[in-house]
Amino acid sequence: MLTLKGVRKVFNPGTVNEKVALAGIDLYLAPGDFVTVIGGNGAGKSTMLNSIAGVFPVDAGTVTLDGVDITRLSEPARAKYLGRVFQDPMRGTAADMQIDENLALAARRGERRGLAWGITREERERYVDELARLGLGLETRLSDKVGLLSGGQRQALTLLMATLKKPDLLLLDEHTAALDPKTAAKVLELTDEVVNEHQLTTLMVTHNMHDAIRMGNRLIMMADGRIIYDVRGEEKARLHRADLMAKFEEAAGEELANDRMLLG
Repeated sequence: MLTLKGVRKVFNPGTVNEKVALAGIDLYLAPGDFVTVIGGNGAGKSTMLNSIAGVFPVDAGTVTLDGVDITRLSEPARAKYLGRVFQDPMRGTAADMQIDENLALAARRGERRGLAWGITREERERYVDELARLGLGLETRLSDKVGLLSGGQRQALTLLMATLKKPDLLLLDEHTAALDPKTAAKVLELTDEVVNEHQLTTLMVTHNMHDAIRMGNRLIMMADGRIIYDVRGEEKARLHRADLMAKFEEAAGEELANDRMLLG
């Protein structure tokens, strides 16, 4: 479903602030893969997701999604193929629009829009059913402005919006990092349910080693813009946090004592 071949991204090239964010990454995701991505600060995790989404044009290499080369497509042109949930709960939704209006926009992703009546009764009924599954009481608040919701409610809504129209690839960029532990656990539970139900090909960046091990069928670790570890299946299921820390130190030659990864 996704192939990155020799993807390279350098910020501020030729200056004293030059930073090689992606050092020629090769990555292949089969349809239905749920891959967690972990690594230290500056490892290149978010840059990789942004390069896939088209936020950053790559300096070298190719990005292929479901057999289509999207390397030179703009970010808006790629949006119809992708679902995305950001770290900041304020992104991914239109705060001044109603819940049902946000869902209607998501349902029309990649389609031409005319002057027909905005939201049909059948659509509203579908939105009620979908929101009820979140277990947050949002199904009774269709006309509420999204800006009135809590951070956790907005992230759950964003997750629903990102998957309402099944994307070729779902990108989750530390989407629970800004939430309190209880709310984060709820959003992760919803994530697991949605991904498994729709068999979505998914990349989930996280700083939390426990979540990286527990979720998905595959785990990759990044350091200095490279993939330094790739584990899946039974081998991944047998991993423990201590194993992951040892592997990080072995492969990257770095101490983790002051890294945010430990806070997970």
